[in-house]
Amino acid sequence: MSLKLINHSLDIKKLRDQGYEVEIIGNYLLVHSIPYLNASKKVVKGTLVTNVSIANNQVTRPNNHVIHFAGEFPCNIDGTIITQIQHVSNTVNLAEGIVVNHSFSNKPVQGYLDYFEKVTQYIKIISAPAKHIDSGVTAKTYKVIESLEQDSVLNYSDTNSSKAEIDGINQKLSGLKIGIIGVGGTGSYILDFVAKTLVGEIHLFDGDKFLQHNAFRAPSAPSLKELNESIPKVKYYSRIYSKMHKHIIPHELYINERNLGLLNGLDFVFICIDKSEVKKLIFHKLESLKISFIDTGIGIKRVDDSLIGMVRTTTSTEDKRNHVWEGRVSFANEEDEDYSTNIQIAEINALNAVFAVMKWKKLYGFLNDLENERDSTYSINVNHIENNDSST
Repeated sequence: MSLKLINHSLDIKKLRDQGYEVEIIGNYLLVHSIPYLNASKKVVKGTLVTNVSIANNQVTRPNNHVIHFAGEFPCNIDGTIITQIQHVSNTVNLAEGIVVNHSFSNKPVQGYLDYFEKVTQYIKIISAPAKHIDSGVTAKTYKVIESLEQDSVLNYSDTNSSKAEIDGINQKLSGLKIGIIGVGGTGSYILDFVAKTLVGEIHLFDGDKFLQHNAFRAPSAPSLKELNESIPKVKYYSRIYSKMHKHIIPHELYINERNLGLLNGLDFVFICIDKSEVKKLIFHKLESLKISFIDTGIGIKRVDDSLIGMVRTTTSTEDKRNHVWEGRVSFANEEDEDYSTNIQIAEINALNAVFAVMKWKKLYGFLNDLENERDSTYSINVNHIENNDSST
């Protein structure tokens, strides 16, 4: 969250102006040095933490009444906890630099009008026993904490994550350099999902142009004017997703033996192409660079008056790579394939991308992974997923 945004939020600015120890980290408001009594009846200090709701680049009314607290559980003058605000006690890493121990719940009938009211109401409840012991204690320290601007890769705050309080989990993807080879149907959906994360860079590799047929198996809805421009796919998608993510890097070319060096320095690669011989080159190169990758595949064919097929997600990591060479990925020529009609449909492409991105997030601990499979196949007509090649 930018300091400019905070300075234009009169309620948060009022907290700072009245002497409260305010700090901004990401989309969270922290108010430090809140005096309270612990179970030993000693006056100690803690920190209140609340996510800040933003809409249309403006701080809005608080979207909930719950607040977090870093410290021991505040107690009454007899050393018993203040049960009136008791909610959940659990140490949680909300975001980088923000670890809380409890959450409190105190809901006014009409909710909180602004963050000044929300914070000061909790301070009154938490600090009252401490003030009874020592009337001189106060949360108004007038200490100024410089809230540094964060150099975010996103052009605006991810309030979806802060609202769900998963900023700390999001950080697991922060700074990664991602490559997407082929931004057709599946690759474009992968871009759509990855662009909403904190990865450092997203490199797009494709030498094709964005044409009318592409519009029907890709995210977004291009106008006829845009289609008539016949611009390169990487330029088209870069133009769209740079509105959200700052570091979309287009490479208007097909990966081949002459430019494999462009893959140097990447942390992870999604491969969304059909050309088998090129895949072999890419696989060997990524393995030599010790780069993990996911190869995606779709096979759809017509049977009578309906379509059947499968969606494949094959993952290669340093601890397991042999399976990609032992039948999980086909390197046959297209004319020898059972599914050679190149049928692609938006929802199938999107599903292929979903499986790939979910697996990628599992590898980095964003999503939990109990199977640890390195290959999975979803069959459409029987609605079945088969997992293979567990790394364990």
